[in-house]
Amino acid sequence: MDVLIIGAGGAGSVVAQKCAKNRDIFRHIHLASRTLSKCQRIQQRCQSEITISQLDADCVADTITLIEEIQPQLVINVALPYQDLAIMDACLATGVNYMDTANYEPRDVAKFEYSWQWAYQERFQAKGIQAILGCGFDPGVTNVFCAYAQKHLFDEIHAIDIVDCNAGDHGQAFATNFNPEINIREITQRGRYWEAGEWKEVEPLSVSRIVDYPEVGLRKSYLLYHEELESLVQHIRGLKRIRFWMTFGDEYIQHLQVLQNVGMTRIEPVEHQGMKIVPLEFLKTLLPEPSSLAETYTGKTSIGCIIEGQQDGQSKRVMLYNVCDHAHCHQEVGGQAISYTTGVPAVAGAILMARGQWQGQGVFNVEELDPDPFLAELSKQGLPWHIKDLQEGNLDSVA
Repeated sequence: MDVLIIGAGGAGSVVAQKCAKNRDIFRHIHLASRTLSKCQRIQQRCQSEITISQLDADCVADTITLIEEIQPQLVINVALPYQDLAIMDACLATGVNYMDTANYEPRDVAKFEYSWQWAYQERFQAKGIQAILGCGFDPGVTNVFCAYAQKHLFDEIHAIDIVDCNAGDHGQAFATNFNPEINIREITQRGRYWEAGEWKEVEPLSVSRIVDYPEVGLRKSYLLYHEELESLVQHIRGLKRIRFWMTFGDEYIQHLQVLQNVGMTRIEPVEHQGMKIVPLEFLKTLLPEPSSLAETYTGKTSIGCIIEGQQDGQSKRVMLYNVCDHAHCHQEVGGQAISYTTGVPAVAGAILMARGQWQGQGVFNVEELDPDPFLAELSKQGLPWHIKDLQEGNLDSVA
């Protein structure tokens, strides 16, 4: 398979390097980004030759031109979520399969949802090509964990709690692990979860719980809205409740509250010395580049799904999870675990597309596809996963 990777951030670097390590699958690897110097640095890290170019992925015509020149069978989009639709349009125009790791979000509204991309279903079907959405970790692996549980572990799934802990330390007073704009927009939105057939909302970071994370221990975790909830509600049968939880340190929360109070997280333009600027975009320029954190990062991520339901008439509660070490990721690919856990699943999914194990026409979320070969490939590519039987826990006790 020939592949075009769009985006040269931390996840893009992992995708390019992992593709280069699987040369029996990926014959020609081309990496494109708005910033050519980032592509050049990644090119030097790859163990086998890749080609690179500069690309403004907001420009559909430019992306079409590059696709026609490269002639890939798959475009892996690890650029910004703002650019998803433009890249999907280019894939439609050229008849090339598409994959991303995060769903579309408009620049001027802090609102991510799948409706925009699901609307491409009939056009991708008519073109005879496939789009796979959200093939990162969360969304991505967490969706596949739920699909695996539905296929193998439960007759009925009643409740899912997706739990995400970064127990790492990068030594910075305040920094984000991926693009600051996307990260801060995500966590300052109202929390949202699905229960008893309807969506319920809470104030941002107003609900917290103590969660026991494998290889990490007890951590305070906050209820957020995350995109995989929207698709899993559609595809997990009999679901009564689904929520998403993420850990943040007290120092991170304090910094974020100060930035919010002074207006630095706003996405509406303000006038400054006769110019219009977006405060959050300005803040991004002041914060450390997420990829720069890898060298000093220590500790682990622990991410998984706590799933409750019934099997053979008996109540059951299990956790499917992965633990990833920041230092090990830096040693292998020069990145940190957040980038690694996003990039590796995309490569695993691309391998399944190349082998014909994940195929179809139209737009798919990953839980609609066979979880078994994906989880096998995920372990092979560097993210082993585990199943743990749980007793009745205290996830619902307020921290």
